[in-house]
Amino acid sequence: MSSVQTTIPQTSTPLTASSRGLRNSLWWDAYRRIKRDKVAVLCFWIMFAYILLAALCAFGVIFGDFNLTDNAKAYQAPSWDHWLGTDIFGRDVLARAAHGTVTSLVVGFFGSALAVLIGTFFGAIAGYFGGKTDDIIVWFYTTIDTIPYILLVVAFSLVIGPSLKTLCIAIGLTSWIGLCRVVRAEFMKHRDREYVQGALALGAGNARRIFLHILPNVSHLILINFSLGFVGAVKGEVILSYLGLGVEPGTPSWGTMINYAKQELARDVWWGLFAATIFMFFLVLAFNLFNDALRDALDPKLKNK
Repeated sequence: MSSVQTTIPQTSTPLTASSRGLRNSLWWDAYRRIKRDKVAVLCFWIMFAYILLAALCAFGVIFGDFNLTDNAKAYQAPSWDHWLGTDIFGRDVLARAAHGTVTSLVVGFFGSALAVLIGTFFGAIAGYFGGKTDDIIVWFYTTIDTIPYILLVVAFSLVIGPSLKTLCIAIGLTSWIGLCRVVRAEFMKHRDREYVQGALALGAGNARRIFLHILPNVSHLILINFSLGFVGAVKGEVILSYLGLGVEPGTPSWGTMINYAKQELARDVWWGLFAATIFMFFLVLAFNLFNDALRDALDPKLKNK
């Protein structure tokens, strides 16, 4: 009696070496862990909502009349026509708070991006070459770090003049030192490792070893510091605008709205302060909580846990 053998076809496609490598990478593991974190996912969507709101305001899709003045509507309380009331010039408070999101995101992104570029460059050069190069760069950022941060930013604003561009440059040129220290320390650890020595043996030059071999291995730290710098830049913009050293007069800013609230509270007008505080609170809170989750997810010691 002959036995009949049946062959079950393979329905699943085996993973290639590159696919297995991707799924075992630090970035894939970080994505998987953040996806399971409900708080991080909620914070991500809050940040996305702020970015979408800023884009719609910047292109005039919504709140296009944020600078429209009408003295007859000054200090109107919240109503169906003006959900968060009006200010002293009769302008809609909700519209100005929404456009303040554009100011904060622009300063936060470009200011922290400039700081990341400067800090990463100097940190990489100092940590990789060491010696006198390292001594000069350490002396340079140590000297800058002895000057109070807020005084440097105020000095830039006073010299160049208050504007959105000035804020981005001032914050970027004064907030790179912390990242520079982190990148310098990481490059010192990586420059003598086997994969860097292997690249040297294959004829790779200094620039190739710095930017194509070592830098990708410290990119997760740069991303985390960018998130931290973003929050710091947003708060710095609010503080400087509150002091009158931030954006130009007429430009919507949460700091300017808080500054106006000093006089408005005496008239029992609370909605300007409330709008600026709520908008700033949820943006900063979402970035801080998401950054904490990102930092934990990108920690190699916690990989696959």
